[in-house]
Amino acid sequence: MPAIAQQLLFAAVLGGFSLFIFKRIARLVANVKLGKDFVPEAIPTAERWKKVVLFGLGQRKMFDKPFVGAMHFVIYAGFFIINIEILEIILDGLLGTHRLFAPLLGNAYAFFIDFFEVLAFGVLAVCVVFLLRRNVAHIARFRSIDLANWPRRDANLILVAEIVLMGLFLSWNASETVLQGRGLEHYQPVGSFVISGSLLPIFDGWSTGSLLAYERFAWWAHIIGILSFAVYVTYSKHLHIGMAFPNIYWGRAQAQGQMANMPAINTEVRSMMGLPSLALAEATGVTGLPVAASKFGAQDVTDLTWKHLMDAYSCTECGRCTDACPANLTGKKLSPRAIMMKTRDRMEEIGREQDATKTAAINSNVLLDNYITRTELLACTSCNACVTACPVNINPLDIILELRRYAVMEESQAPASWNAMFQSTENNQAPWAYPPAERLKWLEAVE
Repeated sequence: MPAIAQQLLFAAVLGGFSLFIFKRIARLVANVKLGKDFVPEAIPTAERWKKVVLFGLGQRKMFDKPFVGAMHFVIYAGFFIINIEILEIILDGLLGTHRLFAPLLGNAYAFFIDFFEVLAFGVLAVCVVFLLRRNVAHIARFRSIDLANWPRRDANLILVAEIVLMGLFLSWNASETVLQGRGLEHYQPVGSFVISGSLLPIFDGWSTGSLLAYERFAWWAHIIGILSFAVYVTYSKHLHIGMAFPNIYWGRAQAQGQMANMPAINTEVRSMMGLPSLALAEATGVTGLPVAASKFGAQDVTDLTWKHLMDAYSCTECGRCTDACPANLTGKKLSPRAIMMKTRDRMEEIGREQDATKTAAINSNVLLDNYITRTELLACTSCNACVTACPVNINPLDIILELRRYAVMEESQAPASWNAMFQSTENNQAPWAYPPAERLKWLEAVE
């Protein structure tokens, strides 16, 4: 194929993938914007960036299990750093050049490619280990019903794709090194590389025509594979690769066990007490709060905040939250991981319908009951174990609380024991059904 034809073909492929990715990102943004406004805590920007560095870039919580944390860091950092080379591939494709940066970097070029190849081998090896952990080792959180069908296939597909991409990268370098040795035009010698050099015996006996065909195939397959991966992750749980960073940035800084009061309830209570709404703003440090709520809690994703919805898109489906959940450990149906996955699924359902109808219409399904059952919500002890365990600082408890608040405050659907507790709290200022004056009577029996 003539060089100009290859350049035009490459530009068309790159443009097509870029347009598709842009449209998909626009849909994701629209899905997150289904949520209500979110007022973040007033904490210094430097503190927010510190969290991003520690928990996003440094993956601090992953190292609670050092061996797994180290492997995850290899696959995470390696894949990102290796893809720096994509810049050279894109420029080569558009300009019709080959290894554009080699003359510019001189001897340093081989050092960088060697570094990329070591990382590529690390990514490949770790992906193999992760495949074995997911499919051979009996690890409960990977065998959970949460991951039945598509979620399990999704995780495996990503791992296989990364193995294939790294294999293409290394074998492409090896085949090209052999072509360089044969003095072909366009393949200027840059030397062999540390990992692909061990693959040279595989290609040494090939004819020049076969080598040229494979080298071009590996080059095209590698770049199309990377672009396809970029599209696919926007539909996959691996969307957390990008979403985790803004999610961590906007995450809460207050104590994990602290539950936020509903501003609308505070407003109404203060109004009953004769306090002006300004007092609420001064007490909470938040301005622009509504005087009254049209709906208490959340029935659907549109009743949650955009931060809740960003949480759902940031979920890694690792299952650490569910592993830590005492309700789940005692056999109850609650799984914090499933709460986040179902929230994301509901957003995607709305997005697909809006794309199909070209309107902002939302169907009659709702998050509560159609996706998340009341049995799951009532099993939660509000202990925050899931929040503490999450490696990217997601807060499943916030969504659970909002859904429970809707059931209790809008529908009056609470268990009898809860109603008794509410009544005692109102009458006795405590959950127990006896007056405050008798609250210490139990000590008489101890004495």
